[in-house]
Formats: sequence, C-alpha cells, structure tokens
Amino acid sequence: MNLFPIRNDEDHARAVREIAAHWNAPDDSDEAACMDALATLVDRYERQRWPIEAITPLEAIKFAMEQNGYTQSDLATLLESRSRASEILAGKRGLTLEQIRLVSKHWHVPVAALVGAFELA
Repeated sequence: MNLFPIRNDEDHARAVREIAAHWNAPDDSDEAACMDALATLVDRYERQRWPIEAITPLEAIKFAMEQNGYTQSDLATLLESRSRASEILAGKRGLTLEQIRLVSKHWHVPVAALVGAFELA
C-alpha cells in the first residue's frame, strides 16, 4: 500500500478502495499504519470537498422534535412554560442555560448543538 495525495474525487475513490482492501490488517502492521495515514488524508479531503455546515440551536431543537415525534406541547412541558416554548420555536427567544441543560438531558441533544448564535426573528 502506498500513500498518495488526494487532490480530486478520483484520488478519493482510489484511497477509499485502498482503505477497504486493508481494513482488517493487524493493528501493529505496516499496512494498518499506512491505512491510518490514508484515512487521515481522506478525512481532510472530505471535510474540504463536502463541508458540513453547523446548525443553529433552533434547527437542533426542531430536528430533535421531528426525529422523535415531539411536539411544541412536549417542549412546553419540558420547559414548564407554553409561552417560552412558543417564543423559542418562533425564533423570538433564545435558550437559557437551564433550558439548554433540560433539552440536552431529556432529549439527548448535544449541548454543543444548543449553544451558539440563536437567530432571533
């Protein structure tokens, strides 16, 4: 297995095939070390080629609601305030630290997804 730069989609595809071919190499082998280095190059290329945009806290909440079948009423129950839930979902109010903790704990949303700029309407 040889290391090579990944500069385009063709190089990327070749690298992915190389990694797949050596996937079960023993951990202490030269093949495993080379595969690890090639995987690092693949990761770097993919992050540059297909970047993932960060989501806003409001998008994180709405995604959690959609994926888990939660409603605005469920959020209101969690936050113990129907008006706060409404304001948050309408983009009129951001989350407090306590609300971030509640949503993260009970809905299993990473804190990092709930912290950040909350684009207010």
